[in-house]
Amino acid sequence: MMAHRNQPLRRSCTKRYHSTTAYAARRRPSAVRASSASGAQLPAALLFDCDGVLVETERDGHRPAFNKAFQEMGIDAVWDVDEYGELLKVGGGKERMTAYWNKVGWPESIGGDPERQQETVKALHKLKTEIFVGMIEAGELPLRPGIEPLVKEAVESGVTVAVCSTSNERAVTAVVRELLPEYFDKFTVFAGDVVPKKKPSPDIYLLASKELGIPADKCAVVEDSHIGCTAAKEAGMTCFVTKSVYTEDEDFSRADAIFGEATQFTVADMGAKVYA
Repeated sequence: MMAHRNQPLRRSCTKRYHSTTAYAARRRPSAVRASSASGAQLPAALLFDCDGVLVETERDGHRPAFNKAFQEMGIDAVWDVDEYGELLKVGGGKERMTAYWNKVGWPESIGGDPERQQETVKALHKLKTEIFVGMIEAGELPLRPGIEPLVKEAVESGVTVAVCSTSNERAVTAVVRELLPEYFDKFTVFAGDVVPKKKPSPDIYLLASKELGIPADKCAVVEDSHIGCTAAKEAGMTCFVTKSVYTEDEDFSRADAIFGEATQFTVADMGAKVYA
């Protein structure tokens, strides 16, 4: 539920969206146009979604982690591949569980008390995060093709990099730390409940723009879902889509470009769209 980059940032980013202030001790990145060695104009910031963009986590990571959490807490629920694909239309794990049980009925072990329901959802989500982080740390989920070269190009060209995700901050940070260790200290992570409204609301991208000190129209985003693309475009940002297992047939009519993998474009390509 926080934005993370280094220790000074960790201390200053526990505020919620409505009360977040500028990082007094941080040098803001320049919002002027960056350029590559070839002279191509680059976006001032490259913002990644996490699940489905950095890693194909949804089907083989979060879904089995949810199911294991249900089992360990004695909850009679199993999400199969197709059902979880439908549930992904709801942004955020806690919100996803709540929407699911509001639709099919809450388990008898939880009951109908709203306070108990939300306490159980929070406990399940915490356990699920522990399970998921363990999977990441065990190397069970690799980066998607093209992600590391894209990050390398951005960092070496002086482009600010960040992750903007509705997932739990600890889980997102684990993905960046374990799978992009060489660039971990370059990333700022905006994740979890750091904003009151999750994607497709643009809040998390607007927060990133504000806290990084970079205008939204100078930011380029990599997303994999309709709700993520909608969030980026509503924030006024350029959005490239890399389709994932669950999002191949979604509506990406607002995307600036659509690809199968991040191997098919460069940061310079994104910059060309930003300044088109």
